[in-house]
Amino acid sequence: MTPDSLTTQHVPEKTHGEIMSVLIALMIAMLLAALDQSIVATALPRIASDLNGLTKLSWVVTAYLITSAIAMPIYGKLGDMLGRKKIFQIAIIIFLAGSALCGLSQNMEQLIFFRALQGIGAGGMMSLNMAIIGDIIPPRQRGRYQGYFGAVWGIASIAGPVLGGIFTDDLTWRWIFYINLPLGILALSLIASRLHLVAHKIEHRIDYLGSALLSVAIVSLILTTVWGGLTYAWTSWQILSLIATTLVFSVLFVIRELKATEPVIPLSLFKNEIVSVSTVLGFLTGLAMFASLIYIPLYQQIVRGYSPTKSGLLMLPIVVGLFISSITSGRLITKYGHYRIFPIIGTSLMTIGMWLFSHVSLTTSYFTLSLWMFVIGLGLGLLMQVPIVAVQNSVEHRQLGTATSTVSFFRTIGSALGGSIFGAILISRITGYLGSTLPRSISTKVVSGLSSGVEQISHIPVLIRHDLLSAYVHSFHDMFLIGIPFGIAAFISALLLREKPLREYTRERAAGQALEFGEEKSKLNA
Repeated sequence: MTPDSLTTQHVPEKTHGEIMSVLIALMIAMLLAALDQSIVATALPRIASDLNGLTKLSWVVTAYLITSAIAMPIYGKLGDMLGRKKIFQIAIIIFLAGSALCGLSQNMEQLIFFRALQGIGAGGMMSLNMAIIGDIIPPRQRGRYQGYFGAVWGIASIAGPVLGGIFTDDLTWRWIFYINLPLGILALSLIASRLHLVAHKIEHRIDYLGSALLSVAIVSLILTTVWGGLTYAWTSWQILSLIATTLVFSVLFVIRELKATEPVIPLSLFKNEIVSVSTVLGFLTGLAMFASLIYIPLYQQIVRGYSPTKSGLLMLPIVVGLFISSITSGRLITKYGHYRIFPIIGTSLMTIGMWLFSHVSLTTSYFTLSLWMFVIGLGLGLLMQVPIVAVQNSVEHRQLGTATSTVSFFRTIGSALGGSIFGAILISRITGYLGSTLPRSISTKVVSGLSSGVEQISHIPVLIRHDLLSAYVHSFHDMFLIGIPFGIAAFISALLLREKPLREYTRERAAGQALEFGEEKSKLNA
């Protein structure tokens, strides 16, 4: 009998009303954590102007990304060992403290530091969110509810730039952080009053060395993708050093995890075929997803000349497609108990959508773009939550948090790499196309100005601007063509995903019933 079952009393399944009261709090927390990955982008030029920190601008985004990625597997382990409710509340408090301090920042150094603090809280909010769902909802019913989270994630990705533009233009950029406070406090109070989880007493030991090795590897990897080809050449000693550091510390981390008593990411998890395939699928999904959600609005701003707010609003077809497919697939999973078919269809649609966008031109109508975006949204909604459902259904309850956070961690890393890799491809192709039509000195200045902000296009002479827009459209075409193999790889991963019958009950209920049965048997024997 596992330690879980020794400390668990009979646990009845929660009613729909009880689940929804908790789910509202979890969705608010997920919305805030996901929103803060994108809401800052629109406000960056104004922030740089107010705080005199143009050269440090990228760190406002990078600091949040690094710390949230590092925190995910650590929170998963802490949740398994100490109880998820308590750790989740701590994560929300850290996030809110970081948000308030970001809004009060007086210089760029303070803002970067507090964004890192905010990211530490966000990592727990994202990883523990899905694990708590695994605690309170049986796998067979989980698709019905997790579909809402897929929709929340998609909405946050689109709404971020829109809200960032509104707050920056009509109020102040500080409100992109202050808005978190009332919503976060509401989520915190609902979690405190409505979420009731059984406490487990498990002997634990935190792997500090493994956490440190993982942190160095992640920081080096993300800095490589953020700086490579833009701040430093790919062959520069800075980038080569970062690549070497990533490889060395990744190897050291694996060696450490094989020996650690309580590893941060137990490598034994990957002996489970469903976990290993779902992890790869989540990574590739995150990578491809951000190529769509980041660079389609950029096309709207540069080629069509739309404002960040309007370009975000014009992404509505993706949100609609994602919402429809996410909710529908969740309900079908609950009704029929099968999940494998949805990521297969989802990766197919996502890849088709990327192929469609590889045909974009200067004159593509918005109706056509809307249809293409709707296809991508349908694909993303079908596959975003399935890896989590599959993994939670295939592992023991004592590993639920660790397994869930591992999949979330790799999807986050995929998102970070997707944004950086496709951004580097885009800039590289623009430079190449402009270099073939303009003198090198002029093309270099144009690309440099574009990197400083979309608004710089209005200052470019009309004759050169046409060359720039043509170069950008061709580059956009190439970027999505290069993205298609990643979509195909995700499709192959979905085909390899093995289906295991979804349980009709939570692990905690099973443990409680096992303990109750054991007690009755002892009485009969006596």
